Amino acid sequence: MLSPLSPATIERHNRYQRDYYESRQKRTMLRTDSFYVRDKISWMVHYAALDRGHEVLEVGAGLGKFSIPLLRQGYGLTCLDLSPVMLADLRGAAPAGARLDTIAADILDVADVTDRRFDRVIGFFVLHHLVDLDRTFQTVAAVLKPGGIATFLEPAASNPLYYLQITFTPGMTWRAERGLLMMRAGKVQPAMPQAGLVDLESTSFGLLPPFAANTRIGQAIEERIGHSLAARPAAAFRLFRGRRQG
Repeated sequence: MLSPLSPATIERHNRYQRDYYESRQKRTMLRTDSFYVRDKISWMVHYAALDRGHEVLEVGAGLGKFSIPLLRQGYGLTCLDLSPVMLADLRGAAPAGARLDTIAADILDVADVTDRRFDRVIGFFVLHHLVDLDRTFQTVAAVLKPGGIATFLEPAASNPLYYLQITFTPGMTWRAERGLLMMRAGKVQPAMPQAGLVDLESTSFGLLPPFAANTRIGQAIEERIGHSLAARPAAAFRLFRGRRQG
């Protein structure tokens, strides 16, 4: 559990995150039609029990790496991000006729800027960029309809490849990515029931980073080994899920 942070501390963190993502083209954020992206979306759709009729809030949508494929599959999304610059880019890339709304705000403020309530709240690789998990889940629960489900896909803190990636990838910084250390069930899940989220579940999957997973051999490894129970101790990705009481 994280201690409550002052508004000034959160604003400094948010300003740094906006600068970090708006001032550079990070390869991990670019929109690509790849096995890696399709695989993560498949896991999210299954684990979050997404339906095309759902009202879905995506937290930390960024440039739409995962949003655009979901929109193309017919899902409706309200995409939330700190950066209006990235959301404008996302809107420009959205397919014609897509059911897309955007909100430029901190997740902690979303209940104050919209009165909409959602069947699902989802996020891809966003929790580890947030500094107050307790308040984050309180807000997530507040914007969920009773019985609604929140699901977040994150890097697994136990996988050493992330630490090498952050250390040696130009443009990546530990200041922006240090929340990775919290991405384990024992750190994330205690914040969820205090927010009124129940039926907590967590699972792990996958082994390979994008550059390897998107090769023919890498795809075969992921499909045959990365999705198996035997791979979970070394898994690269973790899903967290909870349902709002109601």
